[in-house]
Amino acid sequence: MEKLIQKQGYDLHLLHTKKFKTINFSFKFTTNLSRETVTNRALLPYVLQQGTTNYPTATKLRQKLDELYGAILHIDSSKKGEKNITTIRLELANDRYLANQDSLIEDGLALLQEVIYSPKTVDGGFDPKILEREKKTLKNKIDALKEDKMNLANTRMIEEMCADEAYQLRVHGYEEDIASISAVQLYEYYQQLLQDDHLDIFVVGDIENTPLESQIDTIIARNEQTAIEKTKHTTKEKQAATLIEKDKIQQAKLHFGYRTNITYDDSDYAALHVFNGLFGGFPSSKLFMNVREKHSLAYYAASRIESHKGLLFVFSGIAPEQYEKARQIILEQMEQMVAGEFTDQQVTETKEMTINQLKETLDNPQGMIELNYQRILAKSDKSPEQLLKEVKQVEKEEIVKVAQKIKLDMIYLLTSEEV
Repeated sequence: MEKLIQKQGYDLHLLHTKKFKTINFSFKFTTNLSRETVTNRALLPYVLQQGTTNYPTATKLRQKLDELYGAILHIDSSKKGEKNITTIRLELANDRYLANQDSLIEDGLALLQEVIYSPKTVDGGFDPKILEREKKTLKNKIDALKEDKMNLANTRMIEEMCADEAYQLRVHGYEEDIASISAVQLYEYYQQLLQDDHLDIFVVGDIENTPLESQIDTIIARNEQTAIEKTKHTTKEKQAATLIEKDKIQQAKLHFGYRTNITYDDSDYAALHVFNGLFGGFPSSKLFMNVREKHSLAYYAASRIESHKGLLFVFSGIAPEQYEKARQIILEQMEQMVAGEFTDQQVTETKEMTINQLKETLDNPQGMIELNYQRILAKSDKSPEQLLKEVKQVEKEEIVKVAQKIKLDMIYLLTSEEV
């Protein structure tokens, strides 16, 4: 179970479990997605992992991690709903399971403090050499995402579907912003992030009777905690749009964007989870069985929900000439869900698979953190255990009600230039 301690400048979440031989620290800095700052935040993880005051190169930093029994440091930028999250995490061996080693947590926290508060600087900014190198790394990442056509199709669909909403922003940033980011400006933005973002610190592991609260307090320099604003999900109904774009590809990408208007804190969120499992979440789902297997129309066909923005996405890879037929059959699968054309047996099996999937996520330290963090973003009291309980109780009628709420917003096709 989670123990929450609200400190002056951050919220500390202690998740005690004997499942793991490691201790996982995760520092989550959260703010609203913004076009002005999204590229800064995409660039920061690359720069922060390249050196600190005491470990001024990536090699020296890695050597220090090796000394800490092969500790793992990972920093990334992500989006959930309309929030931009910078996560700094450290996975350490638990010194309870090591002979003659009782200061590993302190040493690990000292390294985290170093990485967060003492990155390598030159003349009041990040090291310009590191910055220029990591700008290229980010640019390569952006280029790679453009080459991943499934990702590109989904990105383009979201940009059009959520054109006047912050959710449309690309979390990996924009190539046109990179050149103008200076070492001083990025460092100043980072200092602002450290003070102004909402900060959640998660610790997962066998941590009973460990003085973690006081140990973490000594490394955090913050005066006050910023509140998280709840993402508003739009309920406006509009005529579904279709957008067709062309590229140098052989396999077309046919994606659908729906508004579920259901987010994590809603009473029918568990039913939405089961709905998604029946519709396109598992290999036994309607999309997989009918679009891919029965009609051989798609190389893949699946769906997933966005828990904080109230969206549902369908992904499929098809032969370009099969567009009309695939489109029709995918729309039919949704119509069948609305009409309740699925059996009680399918509901039971899908609930079991959904529960197993959630339990598998909880069997991993990062998964445990992410499921608990969902609740914080949603400003909800619903714990992962409560969600499991609710999934078990979902009835067929609730799934049909969920299906009836879901509205098609956009059909997006990325197809071959030859068609």
